[in-house]
Formats: sequence, structure tokens, C-alpha cells
Amino acid sequence: MIGGLGASPDHGTCSRAQCRQPALWRIDWRNPRIHTGDRGKTWLACDEHVDYLRGFLEARSFPVAVAAFADIHEPRPDAADGDDE
Repeated sequence: MIGGLGASPDHGTCSRAQCRQPALWRIDWRNPRIHTGDRGKTWLACDEHVDYLRGFLEARSFPVAVAAFADIHEPRPDAADGDDE
């Protein structure tokens, strides 16, 4: 999740439960059963949890795209084709 209660949206924290590390990675994904190609979700990850979160989503066959988390105002990469960057 980008930001959180009281957090600055430009300084995200890892989306892994109970992790408060700064986010270095952006994981864009969607559930094809409920999200159309133009709608999806973004999780943020620290170095320690990026592989775990990506694996969690890939195990469910969700299209996933991982990129460096630089700025939340950058366009969202297309997770429709499941490419990793």
C-alpha cells in the first residue's frame, strides 16, 4: 500500500505485514477475476520482502510487474502482461 495513516505518500513503507522498512520496490498487480486491464493494485516492498510478495502473487497466477519505487506520481507499469522489469 502506498502511504498509510499519518505517512507521507512519497515515503512508502513495505506492504508486508508488520514490516516498517522503507519501500524500495513497487509491485503492480491485478486479480483478473475482479480487475479489468485498466485497474489494479500496488504494493510496496523493502529488499527483504520483494521476492516474498512477488511470489505470493505469482503463486495465484496474478499478473505482476516489479519496478523500483521512485515516485508515486510515475505512471503505473502495465501489469496486464505479467512482465517483470
